[in-house]
Parts: sequence; C-alpha cells; structure tokens
Amino acid sequence: MPRTRSLVTNSPGAKFEKGELPLRELTSEMVAVKILFSGICHSDIHQARDEWFEGIFPMVPGHEIVGEVTAVGSAVSKFEVGERVGVGTFVDSCRTCEYCKLGMQNYCLTGNVQTYNGRHYDQTPTYGGYAKDIVVDQNYVLKVSKKIDAAGSAPLLCAGVTLWSPLKHWKVGPGKRVAILGLGGLGHMGVKFAAAMGAETYVLGHSPAKAADAIEFGAKAYVLTTDAIENHKNFFDLIINTTSADLDLDGLLGTLRVGGSIVSVGLPGRNQNYNPFSLVTGLKSIAGANTGNIADTQEMLNFCAEHNIVSNIELVDAGDASAVDAAYDRVVESDVRYRFVIDASTI
Repeated sequence: MPRTRSLVTNSPGAKFEKGELPLRELTSEMVAVKILFSGICHSDIHQARDEWFEGIFPMVPGHEIVGEVTAVGSAVSKFEVGERVGVGTFVDSCRTCEYCKLGMQNYCLTGNVQTYNGRHYDQTPTYGGYAKDIVVDQNYVLKVSKKIDAAGSAPLLCAGVTLWSPLKHWKVGPGKRVAILGLGGLGHMGVKFAAAMGAETYVLGHSPAKAADAIEFGAKAYVLTTDAIENHKNFFDLIINTTSADLDLDGLLGTLRVGGSIVSVGLPGRNQNYNPFSLVTGLKSIAGANTGNIADTQEMLNFCAEHNIVSNIELVDAGDASAVDAAYDRVVESDVRYRFVIDASTI
C-alpha cells in the first residue's frame, strides 16, 4: 500500500510528530493530490484532543486542503494532472439516501466519510491534510482557481463554505441587513461574502479591537453586541453566529426584523435557552447550518475567484512539528488573525 509523509498525533492531546501513514489506492475513480497547504480548523483541535468524542488514532487532521493533481484513475473525467484542486470536510457519502440524491452530501443519512478521524465504508481509517499527499474520489474533489492565492484559499474548504452555505440559503443580497456575530476565522469570511453579495453587513462583537478589520473586510459598522440588543430593535434580517460563546438569545432575537433568523455555525459548549415568545411575536427562527455540499462548495470557490476573496492567514512552517502544537495553543487563546495554514512542503 502506498504511504505518505504526515504530521501525526498518536493519542489524545499528544504532540505532533512526523511519520508515514497509508494512502488510498489510485483506483479508476480516484484523484491523487500533492498537498500544498492545509488549514488549521478549530475542529481539528477538538478532535485531536478528544474534546467532542473518542478519536481514531494515530490521527492526521486537516480538512481544508489545497493541492495539485499528480495522477488520475482511468475513469476520471473531471480533473487533469497539474490542476489546482481542493478537498473539504468529507471525501465520500452513501450516494443513495434522499439527501445524497438531492446533492446534499453534507447531510447524508448514512453518514458521510469525514476527511480525517473517520472511516471509509470499508472501515479503513481516513487521514487528512497535514500530509504530503491525499487520494480522493473525483466526485469529492473541487476545482480551485489559480487566480487566487493558494495558501489563503485553503480555509475556504471549511471556514469559507460554512459561511457561504447559510448566506446562500437565506438569500442574502441587496436590501438585506446581515450581522456576523464574531470576527474570527469563520466570521471574517462571512463579512467578506455578505458584503460581496451586496448586503448591508455588520459585525457584532464584545470588543472594538477588531473594528477596523471589520470595515476593511466590507462591514458597514462594528457594533458591540450589548449595544445592538439595546439600540437595534427590528433591525437585522439575518444574524449568523460564528462563536462558541453563551448568547443572550432573547436579546438577539429582539434585534431581528419580522421573519428574521439567527443561524448558528459555531458550537457553544453548553445548551442555549430562549423564551418562545421571542419567536412567535415576530415569525422569527433559530436555525443552524453544517458546512456545505459539493455543488455549493464549488460555487463558493468560483465566487471567490471572481471577487478575489481568500482567508486572511498566518502561514505555519511545519518543518518542526512543534510549530503546529504552538499554533493550536494560539487558536485556543484566539491569538490568530484570522486562520493558520500549514505549508505542506515542509512536512
């Protein structure tokens, strides 16, 4: 079985070290990709540290992957050697359930195959983007334009589509007022997208330290969340919560216009509570969204190429595996503007 150089964590919370782990075979439908860059998502940290559920070790995290095609299987028609491509949060789905048939692979009823810390349907473990190579079925590979920065485009494969999906679903555009709650790795992508879609865009946060960045990314204003609750009644059409903080849901619901929605893409550590009267008095909704399907991800990538949108990043030289451990600690401390990306050439 072929193998590739990887950054590996061998037990929950263990330091990263270099090693070699198996690659999938290049069968007829498969695409071999030399990984150029791999984003560090906060969910990588949760899984590598067993904070969500029991992980599969050894683990190679990474589901924000950008690379170049190095080989294709005999039946591959969508990609050619030398193309720039991306791989996101899943690498297969059942293809037979009602949602897969609708192209909503991210909501596969059987359970899609996660890019790492998962198992293929033959029960072999999946290994992600902190590596030199990956082999993926052509139907779960995306085209990434060479017009945009390769390193900055890596977080689009998770952070980007996680914000794109609800913005598209709730039909954001001219005439809509959109608030992005939290200006981090997810939130800054939401601001860029909402503004480029033509919406009147605001950032809600607890500190004005990033106010200038919010304006640079396209927001009309940065508003303290407490101020919004007090002074922006019946104001927003949509609020997207990108944070993991406890929320004053009733207060935020009061800032929505009739028919407005609060959509969570962040994952708070505790249950959130609200008064049903906050909903029924204004036809309001509390909702959630989970990354995006393959078609939406490709649409988002094309939009980014058209509008020159990428993530603001700090590049991690993985020549020393401890650099990734340090980056993890800084993410936990919210000490990054706005996304870490691993340079896979140094693995």
